Amino acid sequence: MVGRPSMNSTLTKFAAAVAASWLVASAQPSRAEDPAPKGDRPASVTVISPIFGQLVRFAMPQDFVTVFERTRGRNYIREAVPKGETTEHWTQMMTVTGVKGLTQFTPQGFASAIGGGFKNACPETFAAKDLGATKLGDQDAFVVVLACGKVNSSADGHSEMVLLVVVKGSADGYTVQWAERGPTQTTAPAIDDAKWQERLHALMPIRFCAIVAGEAPPYPSCLGQK
Repeated sequence: MVGRPSMNSTLTKFAAAVAASWLVASAQPSRAEDPAPKGDRPASVTVISPIFGQLVRFAMPQDFVTVFERTRGRNYIREAVPKGETTEHWTQMMTVTGVKGLTQFTPQGFASAIGGGFKNACPETFAAKDLGATKLGDQDAFVVVLACGKVNSSADGHSEMVLLVVVKGSADGYTVQWAERGPTQTTAPAIDDAKWQERLHALMPIRFCAIVAGEAPPYPSCLGQK
């Protein structure tokens, strides 16, 4: 575990707050290099980590590093930011969360609950855009972009947007999030569909794989899935 964030360090904490109960083994994620950046997209690494009953895999920009990881009861959260940034001072943050044993939910309903937390933080400048239901391998998922023009509880009143991917795993619930901060806006921000669709594409493939007994990082059984 690295660092100890302020409780108001990021709106992405709403995902963990709404989830209420999370757990995971605290093993560090495996990182595999992706040597072929596409277009103007920066080089990425494939991140694979065992979280509850499955391996969680997604792509992350190469210059992001893990700055915080915590297990509390059934709660798990891991945060990564660009090199040189911290849990308090960041421009972008990637967050992975999970709920052990959470099966009685729909990804869209869970995304709506998290969206309610965002709206409470900025009722005057809140915006949301559904990118819709999807399948990530065999798992049901829902994708939405949430935005605050001004985070009322923050000292500087910054704006914040987050791409939220909610996934119903085989026995647990998960989110993968990509948040971005910006200057204060006095009205609800315009959500650039093309930009956030590209961010979603940059995370792919997001996959949830079976844990193979005795398999060590970099988890070739999951790394080989397309």
